[in-house]
Amino acid sequence: MKNVILNFPKQFAKGLEVSENTKIDGPFSNLIICGVGGSALPGSLLPDMGIKFDLPLFVHRDYGLPKITNQNSLIICISFSGNTEETLSAFEEATNKNYKVVAVCTGGKLEKLAKDNSKPVAVVPNDCGQPRFGTGYLVGAVLKVLSNCGLITDQSKRLLEMADNLKPENLEERGKGLANKLMNKIPIVYASNQYKSLARVWKIKFNENSKVMAFWNYFPELNHNEMVGLTNIKSQIANCKYYFIILKDEKDNPRVVKRMELTAELIKEAGAEVEMIEIQGATKTEKIFNTLLLGDWVSYYLSLAYDQDPTPVKIVEEFKKRLAQ
Repeated sequence: MKNVILNFPKQFAKGLEVSENTKIDGPFSNLIICGVGGSALPGSLLPDMGIKFDLPLFVHRDYGLPKITNQNSLIICISFSGNTEETLSAFEEATNKNYKVVAVCTGGKLEKLAKDNSKPVAVVPNDCGQPRFGTGYLVGAVLKVLSNCGLITDQSKRLLEMADNLKPENLEERGKGLANKLMNKIPIVYASNQYKSLARVWKIKFNENSKVMAFWNYFPELNHNEMVGLTNIKSQIANCKYYFIILKDEKDNPRVVKRMELTAELIKEAGAEVEMIEIQGATKTEKIFNTLLLGDWVSYYLSLAYDQDPTPVKIVEEFKKRLAQ
């Protein structure tokens, strides 16, 4: 996994390359990205990257297709393995109804279904082991498909420049230090509404890499409900310790920044630990992937601290076997 983190910036170029000719004709009424787990991450990140497009976006993490789907929907089915049953069911429904559907995968059943039904497919490399490690491949491929379909301007130059600016090695020590603080604690990750996908992905990385429970939420919503849980947190701390991480951008709404600072004060007064992490980068996209890389390092070193291999997700594989019985 360490090598995957260090080589992550190279993924974007390959994702763009493999989808160079992947397209389908419009017109389009909305965009529906189908995927679960790590394969759904491009759909989660797309709204936060500052890329302008006029269509409503829906991220569908379930079987079949959402009711909003119609003949003019652009459906992108993403399954890193190519064998995710929820995504396969979405692709099959789209194919049976002759909807406009594109597949993104590393192979598997999804690639075969796409080719058998003459549907466009972008096949990304499978050299990083797990979907959550291949976000650069998937984001590059999806952005190229969207520009090929005329929904966004071509992002290739912008994306490659951003990738060149990413320096994973410069974030390693910081991630290791935060991991040390998280030992024997439950991470709770907060961010503003515009970066809520980052909080969600950090939570996922703690689950899958570190093999620990973790939670996430976003401002200002959490100030209207979850924050009330601090009222009785001292009795909870006797059994489980929480460590709050607040991801803050200097360009967040000033009222949201004030909410973050006040929430941090309340967390400390309640007896829990909190750390504010500044989101850094020259562009919004760079900020997103810098922060994701930092989360990778934190979850990586936390997994080592717990004597866990960060790569496999054995409990998920066992669950899939039982589900298939």
